[in-house]
Amino acid sequence: MRVFKMVSVLLVLTLAIAWMVSNSSPVSVAQDKKDVKTTSDSNITNLKVSHGLTKTAKNCVECHAKIQPGIVNDWKNSRHAHSGVSCIDCHQQPKDSPMAAQNCEGVKGTDIYVSIMVTPKTCAKCHPGEVKEFNESGHYRARIQYDLATSKHAKGKTEGLNKLYNYHETQGNEALKRASLNVGCMQCHGSIIKLDANKRPTSDTWPNAGIGTVWPDGSVGNCVTCHTRHKFDIAEARKPEACASCHLGPDHPDIEIYESSKHGQIYKAEHDTWKFDDAPGAWEPGSYRAPTCATCHMSGIGDLQPTHNVSRRLHWNLWAKVSKVRNSPDPLSMWTGEGNQGRKEMKKVCSNCHSSLHTNSFFKNGDDAVKLYNDSYFAPAEKMRKELKAKGLLKANPWADEFQKVYYHLWHHEGRRARQGSLMGGPDYAHWHGFFELMQDMYKLKDIYKARMKNGKIEE
Repeated sequence: MRVFKMVSVLLVLTLAIAWMVSNSSPVSVAQDKKDVKTTSDSNITNLKVSHGLTKTAKNCVECHAKIQPGIVNDWKNSRHAHSGVSCIDCHQQPKDSPMAAQNCEGVKGTDIYVSIMVTPKTCAKCHPGEVKEFNESGHYRARIQYDLATSKHAKGKTEGLNKLYNYHETQGNEALKRASLNVGCMQCHGSIIKLDANKRPTSDTWPNAGIGTVWPDGSVGNCVTCHTRHKFDIAEARKPEACASCHLGPDHPDIEIYESSKHGQIYKAEHDTWKFDDAPGAWEPGSYRAPTCATCHMSGIGDLQPTHNVSRRLHWNLWAKVSKVRNSPDPLSMWTGEGNQGRKEMKKVCSNCHSSLHTNSFFKNGDDAVKLYNDSYFAPAEKMRKELKAKGLLKANPWADEFQKVYYHLWHHEGRRARQGSLMGGPDYAHWHGFFELMQDMYKLKDIYKARMKNGKIEE
């Protein structure tokens, strides 16, 4: 009986130890029991890293665990932490970097320089292929919108966007002329980061989640737009919600189109049973039952390699005034990409789940819708606009001119919705939010055009 009791005690102890090990954090920590709180983040603020990091790295983690426990909690559950990549590995800067500073108490007076900002140049040390592909993509071009609005590094005319952001939207309030830009456009397109005297980013250029941010070290991009800090999770970036902060709304409702598509319907019904953390190139049907944005535009599937060039598999430009097949190697061109090759690659994506008949018929119908917009809506609208302009029958302020406002909505709102809905499987956006409203725009434009040409003046 005594032996049986001893065996029972040992069994209980063994099971308890096994439970504690299986439920421990991926980063080994030591804690002082008297400091442990009862709140859910109690094990973060007292974090003590005991695995193989440098002394400086340990100090960074332990200090920030006290003042920004959420950051450290994300990091300790990341692949970076599993691999021994710590704060200092990403935030340290060469002494001659324009961002190098010692404004963190932990490095003052040392030979270590850091920055609050982590740029693609830093990410490229470990992820050079991903950064190179990004630099060839339409996401790299996102900076153009901000460049145009601020007249910096702009290609083409800047006057219209400058007036829209800096005057019309702020109604001439000089002191607040950047207000709408900073909380709106900058958060998707990015900014040109400026630094103050202490090498910290200025409030009118940072923080932002803009994919086309231009950093003081010259690099462009913002990896944390999709892989949010400090977990940088591949599973998060594969879900459609990762794209939803920017690809939404009246002018490009891509997330709404996806959610209303059959792909999105399946995703919403069962995605909690899918596997999103497979290695790049191994995330294929079976891990999921329907594609997400990343599946079609970025992921390795079939014999296609993963890519961070989101333009690579695209055929048309669906957001421009008029859609053309992509044909430029320049990432700053609105036609960046090779459209015919892109269509071949996108069809390969589709072929993993659909027959060639299904795929070819889908793209035939989508292409016809794009051509209908080009030929029957934008072309005649542009012709009327040019004729009115030639006769001086357009107001200098386009936002106070009914013809120019409807013209803008025709291509920038309704036209984009019709084209994107048609090629992304969103029937309500293709029709009711697209061609039905395009039809109404066209009738309005024709009425205004006829009246102005007949009377030789702009209506009161």
